[in-house]
Amino acid sequence: MTALLETDHLTVTFGGLNANDAVDINVERGTFVGLIGPNGAGKTTFIDAITGFVTPSSGTVRFGGHDITKLAPHERARRGLSRTWQSLELFEDLTVADNLLVAAERPRWWSFLADMLHIHTKASLAGRVDWALDQVGLGDVRNAFPSDLPHGRRKLIGVARALAASPQLVLLDEPAAGLDTTESQVLGAHLRGVLDSGITVFLIDHDMALVLNVCDYLYVLDFGRIVAQGSPAQIRTNPAVIAAYLGERAGETQARGGDVLAEVQREAEQGVQ
Repeated sequence: MTALLETDHLTVTFGGLNANDAVDINVERGTFVGLIGPNGAGKTTFIDAITGFVTPSSGTVRFGGHDITKLAPHERARRGLSRTWQSLELFEDLTVADNLLVAAERPRWWSFLADMLHIHTKASLAGRVDWALDQVGLGDVRNAFPSDLPHGRRKLIGVARALAASPQLVLLDEPAAGLDTTESQVLGAHLRGVLDSGITVFLIDHDMALVLNVCDYLYVLDFGRIVAQGSPAQIRTNPAVIAAYLGERAGETQARGGDVLAEVQREAEQGVQ
């Protein structure tokens, strides 16, 4: 079976430094795949390269069996590749629902003809918006303005907006940032439900409990390279992963041995409870 998304030796170089160094991943259709790693590991750069906002120095990106390495971001989006951003890029003067509507309605060359002939699919668009809001628990604030909401819920608008585009694959860049533990667990449950709608999910997040609990398969990135991959069970018991992901605690890993491993396992298990 052809992977929905795959990269082959994808390399992104800035000033002689490889932010991504020959990265290979495969995301099968209908799966929930995660990418973790410490700050500065190159995770967001990798999403930027996949979605066309950064030009790779070498390697390829294939989506749905087609090489999209040279396509512009909007062309990739039209093929069904959607993403969120770490920074909040919201329209503060639009309601939450209208923020999603902007993403859900994709203009085409014939859109002006549809407008002239009053051929609209607003009911369909509204349905997609309502579905996306429900997926992240924002159905009760659809008519509110982003500026009226706390940071955690504002972050969720970005997730819902990516879903409203009805993508084949959604790439989520730190969606749990700003959420407390309970909000993060609720988000994880909602995101798993996205798979039932035929949307494949690729998640980047620092919330290790969230990532370990919702993902089917994980890649670990450190210094721009994949240092480990496998199931959550394999990742949570990999000492090399602990040293890479908990960068500021890498020294502790050597000093305390299994104590740090046990601590990380306890943190992950708390997310299941």
